[in-house]
Amino acid sequence: MSNDPAAPTRILLVDDEPSLREPLADYLTRQGFAVSPAASAAEARSLLLKFTPDLVLLDIMMPGEDGLSLCRHLSEAKDLPVILLTAKGEATDRIVGLEIGADDYVVKPFEPRELVARIKSVLRRAARGTVAPQEDAHYEFEGWRLDPVKRRLTDPEGAVIAISSAEFRLLIAFLDHPRQVMDRDRLLDMVQGREAHLFDRAVDNQVSRLRRKIESAMREPRLIQTVRGGGYVLAADVRRVSDSGERA
Repeated sequence: MSNDPAAPTRILLVDDEPSLREPLADYLTRQGFAVSPAASAAEARSLLLKFTPDLVLLDIMMPGEDGLSLCRHLSEAKDLPVILLTAKGEATDRIVGLEIGADDYVVKPFEPRELVARIKSVLRRAARGTVAPQEDAHYEFEGWRLDPVKRRLTDPEGAVIAISSAEFRLLIAFLDHPRQVMDRDRLLDMVQGREAHLFDRAVDNQVSRLRRKIESAMREPRLIQTVRGGGYVLAADVRRVSDSGERA
């Protein structure tokens, strides 16, 4: 990403269909974006070695490595905002994409103006999620520690636990609201920024994935508890502590 605030937003557009990729790249360029097109996941990975985009537009169904596999890589290794470009019949794939870290999706055929609006919305959410230097105190809860700047989660024994971007955003939502019941709509809005009618299942599956990382007993979760008819609650006290040991 560019550190120059005047530099255009750089978008990596990954789609194997020239009839969509080329005119969409032209349209986004006219809207002021700097667009780098890629016809496959392999080409996208090659481009990612040369530069870091501000956002990735990613088709799900592609020959070779599909978009979901690349989305998982972008979420876990690159932490880049991703908008999926999907066909109408790919509802399950959309859910999986959101679970593994995609920020939004647009169903083909789509109105280019709607896509631009979603791009700007995702970028605003990404900017709000950036931790300012004065707010870099880490979280501590039940012996666990989360460094929000490095996105580094360590367990009570000090072992580093790998988490995806989606799991990180969900954990932050809970840590910022400990002992508060968080219903699915609220979690969806905080984690994905989608409308309230989106898939409840996406939240449930993300919670399940996060539980696998931080719970000692999945059948009787102690930290993230289910509230019948209400959603979920982080049943733990949370502290914000700076590296100097001072409480934030």
